[in-house]
Amino acid sequence: MINDLWYKNAVIYCLSVATFMDANGDGIGDFDGLMRRLDYLHGLGVTAIWLMPIQSSPGKDDGYDVSDYYNSDSRYGTLGDFVEFTHAAKQRGIRVIIDLVVNHTSNQHPWFKEARRDPHSRYRDWYVWSKKKPPDANRGMVFPGVQKSTWTYDPVARAWYFHRFYDFQPDLNTSNPHVQAEILKIMGFWIQLGVSGFRMDAVPFVISKKGPGIRKPMEQYDMLRTIREFLQWREGDSIILAEANVLPDTDMEYFGTDGDRMHMMFNFQVNQNLFYALAASDSRPLAKALEATKPRPATAQWGLFLRNHDELDLGRLTPEQGKTVFKAFGPEPRMQLYGRGIRRRLAPMLEGDRRRIELAYSLMFTLPGTPVIRYGDELGMGDDLSLPERTAARTPMQWSDEPNAGFTKNPRPVVPVISKGAFGYEHVNVAQQRRDPNSMLNWTERIIRMRKEVPEIGWGDYEVIPTRDHAILVMRYDWRNNSVLFVHNLDARPREIVFSAGVGDAGRLLVNLLSSDHSRADEAGKHRLVMEGYGYRWYRVGGLEYLLDRSEVETARPAKGGRARKASRQ
Repeated sequence: MINDLWYKNAVIYCLSVATFMDANGDGIGDFDGLMRRLDYLHGLGVTAIWLMPIQSSPGKDDGYDVSDYYNSDSRYGTLGDFVEFTHAAKQRGIRVIIDLVVNHTSNQHPWFKEARRDPHSRYRDWYVWSKKKPPDANRGMVFPGVQKSTWTYDPVARAWYFHRFYDFQPDLNTSNPHVQAEILKIMGFWIQLGVSGFRMDAVPFVISKKGPGIRKPMEQYDMLRTIREFLQWREGDSIILAEANVLPDTDMEYFGTDGDRMHMMFNFQVNQNLFYALAASDSRPLAKALEATKPRPATAQWGLFLRNHDELDLGRLTPEQGKTVFKAFGPEPRMQLYGRGIRRRLAPMLEGDRRRIELAYSLMFTLPGTPVIRYGDELGMGDDLSLPERTAARTPMQWSDEPNAGFTKNPRPVVPVISKGAFGYEHVNVAQQRRDPNSMLNWTERIIRMRKEVPEIGWGDYEVIPTRDHAILVMRYDWRNNSVLFVHNLDARPREIVFSAGVGDAGRLLVNLLSSDHSRADEAGKHRLVMEGYGYRWYRVGGLEYLLDRSEVETARPAKGGRARKASRQ
């Protein structure tokens, strides 16, 4: 079973083909360019690539407005080019998952064109219509402040159609069994072309019943089981990574009590509380989020991330917590979006502070789940707030200090390359960081390699160890008689932490996985660690007898005088 559950100990790398590498010089990334960079991704150590939408699209919403599910966007190449790419990735041991956007289509999709033209068309019921404008049309928008309504009048159909997102993205009527069958057909098609699964967009909306008379969400969870069964039948190790920003009390509805629904879900609850922890130097809400999201089937897995292609959504935090995060990471109105999030990349949010960036990634790689990296974050890429909405964090990959960051030879790239300030491509690029052994890129490569060598995180049982100092987070994982321990200091000030590591000589040694700075217990059986500001430690417990005595975990006052112990950096 371990071989089938490859996603339990994977490292996923998310990228947009359009902004990754342009091979033909038209200013838009393509499959050929992506193939040229496969060795880079292989060297980085990623085990799976998640491609943002690659299907045919007018491109009004970065490909999330699909006009043909059975073809690739011609700007990226042909289906033949895509198959060549998936084959080349497979040769390097890298799996490919793609975005599955089936909550809605483009209004340019032939299905919608036919549906609006002919009320008797078989496609009419593939969308959601109303003869009159529903009274709640001004509620439930995904993009408040940009989107004015969830219902738009179509003069050809002489009816109102429902769209949870932009008005050019009419929602599919996913309650229709013919639509459900088509979704399975789409997945089967791309599996045959070499993909190992799908990142499923907006899952709560996909499974909700839709219509002018529905006031409260009515989820059709059985759809998730049907999808799982289809994937297991077609390709046993293919997966669904669900985008479902839901409360913990509904997690099991998505995973399935018997693990028969979604394989993976993004852990938005942990993500948002992680940013609060970084902003407030307070691990308590994060520990609560970890506890709340702990229940899951043995075959299920969380997807852990810091930043993604959307805004950093803070909607699950309390108002006061949200204010704290906004003040720390997005204090200016131009940094904020939709009244609920921050539209910046990680490095500028953390002011380019290498210590804080490493701390954040150390947390992501050691929290329970599978890490998902956003392209360019391995370099510490920045954002361009002059670009509209979420495009600010979707700029081209910075490969070198050549014109347009080596992304394209075309003077007009599909999205402007960041070329000013500390995060400009002249200062932040792959070529430069490859040559620097202490660069962010080389640090990320080493941390990925170490994460893959610690399967306890993906497979084991975990526990947050209480401490008296709220700035300290201590976590322990146990799996197959092996244990690992992680310590993080969320504050800028040094801390001294004292804890007991059980009995037995073998259990007294904590082996540092990132440096030679190991920890041996004193005569009383206690370990004393001096944690530098924003410091972190990865330990393997040196012996099977190791048991952490939680009652003896204590944190001394912040260290005074002298230099803090050297940081455990590679």
